[in-house]
Amino acid sequence: MFFHVVLRHDGPEWDLALPMDEQAKWPEHVAFANGLEASGFVVLGGPLDYLRVVLAVEAESEEVVRRTLAEDPWARTHLRVDAIEAWDVLLDSRPGRAGAVVSSRA
Repeated sequence: MFFHVVLRHDGPEWDLALPMDEQAKWPEHVAFANGLEASGFVVLGGPLDYLRVVLAVEAESEEVVRRTLAEDPWARTHLRVDAIEAWDVLLDSRPGRAGAVVSSRA
């Protein structure tokens, strides 16, 4: 598995007058995001500010990342992908990996 950093920004249906949890399809998006976290696909994720989101994901390829995120109820309406970058993780403090220097490219 490889790590990727995903940058997303607001889409055409993002309503600037509403807080995040009042946007259309919020419950569906939360269920989807929680599922990605529970499966281990999303390692870290959250908003950078009101209009941008960053995700650290563990996936085989950029294509898998794009295909998976395309299933989000907010895909193309509330969140669009700006960039997906491969990330060579050298430090990982998650349980079972503590103290180890790891490389996703090894």
